[in-house]
Amino acid sequence: MEIALLLIALALTVLVVTALADRIDVPAPLVLIVVGVGGSYVPGVPEITLSPEVVLLGLLPPLLYAAAIQTSLVDFNANRRSILLLSVGLIVFTTVGVGVLVHSLLPGVGWPGALAIGAVVAPPDAVAATAIGRRIGLPRRIVTILEGESLLNDATALVSLRTAVAAGGAGITAVGVGLDFALAAGGGVAVGVVLYLVIGWVRRRVEDPLTDTAISLVTPFAAYVLAEEIHASGVLAVVVAGLLLGHRSPVLQTASSRIAERMNWRTIAFVLENVVFLLIGLQAARLVADVGGSEVGLGRVVLVCGTTLVAVVLLRVVWVFGARYVLVQPGPDGVRVKPSWQNTLLVGWAGMRGVVTLAAAFVIPADFEHREVLLMVAFTVVAGTLLLQGLTLPWLARRLRVASPDPMDDALARATLLQQASKAGYAALEEMDYDDAHGVIDRIRQRIDQRNFAAWERLGTTPGQETPSELYARVRLAMIGAERERVLEIRSSGRVDSVVVAEVLAMLDVEESLIDRAMPQHEQDEPVGLRPATREECAHLAATTAVRTSDAGVCVDCLEVGTTWVALRECLACGHLACCDSSPAQHATAHFHDTAHPVMQSAEPGEHWRWCFVHHLTS
Repeated sequence: MEIALLLIALALTVLVVTALADRIDVPAPLVLIVVGVGGSYVPGVPEITLSPEVVLLGLLPPLLYAAAIQTSLVDFNANRRSILLLSVGLIVFTTVGVGVLVHSLLPGVGWPGALAIGAVVAPPDAVAATAIGRRIGLPRRIVTILEGESLLNDATALVSLRTAVAAGGAGITAVGVGLDFALAAGGGVAVGVVLYLVIGWVRRRVEDPLTDTAISLVTPFAAYVLAEEIHASGVLAVVVAGLLLGHRSPVLQTASSRIAERMNWRTIAFVLENVVFLLIGLQAARLVADVGGSEVGLGRVVLVCGTTLVAVVLLRVVWVFGARYVLVQPGPDGVRVKPSWQNTLLVGWAGMRGVVTLAAAFVIPADFEHREVLLMVAFTVVAGTLLLQGLTLPWLARRLRVASPDPMDDALARATLLQQASKAGYAALEEMDYDDAHGVIDRIRQRIDQRNFAAWERLGTTPGQETPSELYARVRLAMIGAERERVLEIRSSGRVDSVVVAEVLAMLDVEESLIDRAMPQHEQDEPVGLRPATREECAHLAATTAVRTSDAGVCVDCLEVGTTWVALRECLACGHLACCDSSPAQHATAHFHDTAHPVMQSAEPGEHWRWCFVHHLTS
């Protein structure tokens, strides 16, 4: 009962604090750390000890798997050099650097203990940096690099820690270290690939979302345990399996299974991530008490902890600026280009440590000299980097004027991609044999058009004006609410079987989930610029440029027939101004069919994108 009450208390605390953090616009991990530290000194709060087994087996695999299945393997591969330089090179660099520092500042600590604490504090957290990075709108490439680094660096750090601990018990050679690392890395990758093949084979034969979700929940733990049993890296096994299964999920799983898995893992990640930060803070009182009984003086403890905190921050910044010259690549015009110093500094500053660092510290054997001080060093680095870097990262991003992902660019890419998908769908429709005596195909085309129009409308129309898709969503949602209310009234009367009522409610839920809601518009500092044609080369787009020639601001065709328009498009061949496809009359498309002029551009303020009617491409 005490354990159950403790778990409930942790969950309630997390929910309340995260809600409060959202309200005051502060990252929840930082608030949870502070709350945890304060709670550790409150009388009556039970002492919670983070054991390595609980974290490394109970918390780390699901957290890594949840992140891996949502990470783009394509983006990961595109940034593999940056990711490997951080997840392997930086970890070794930090391990050695901190090891030398601690060995020189803390008398009595041998090289095994010094290098062990170096490995412990080396890996940034798999959650903190990306959670804060996404929240403040860091460029997607930076977030991808941080995600990739965080997925792999734990493996490097834990192997380094294992080697340092082994060195404390018996002498080891450089060859032994190399073989240990090769076995850990190679074995972890092999286990991950084998598990992916097995799970993939099973998933092709499973259509029940509940069974598929159960398989998903078991996968990270199976990968970790199998790899650790052969003395390989369980972390790498989980990451590789998650990356491959996430990449292949559109082929291996049914749509219902993908939706169920996505929602389940988002929920699990939300709970575990936030509980982890609360647990980190709750370790404070016990660690301080242990240090109080240490033979090392308080001044020396403060010196070692503070210097190590500064060292892990500076070592990362030094490494990323050095690696910046390794990442120089030829640009489109042949000029060699290196990453901007602003992006490099952000990557260097986003080095927050987390629960893996604190859990790994407890792996250090009890007979290591001054172990209590080493544990305090780990806690200081975790709390210090989370609070120092976590609180200042948004300010630094603003000061550096690093561009956040442009919602307008995303909206244009989304609409173009949907249009391309629709084109493929219509091509498949033309090849089918069917007898449509009831107008089914027309309803299918109407549904596809409604979906595509909703995507195009997200590019923005007249400020404050409700788009057709927004009107449809608002009216239909109100109707579904009334329908659901009536069904619930009938359910209360007991006149209809509960199974039937549940099926009807589920139908309403499915219809509600399918309604295309327009995303909130974000203020743009700059208009959408020109980009190369997406996916394929388009000769029509290459032969035109976005030049505004008409200032009429009206669709003359709509005025003639008495219809209204949603947004305006301009033909780049003749300058004709006409309404978009979301408008009732769709005069821009009609103009293309009448004249065969292939390219039009948006005539809305601040928009300069172009559209090829022939190839369904934007630029």
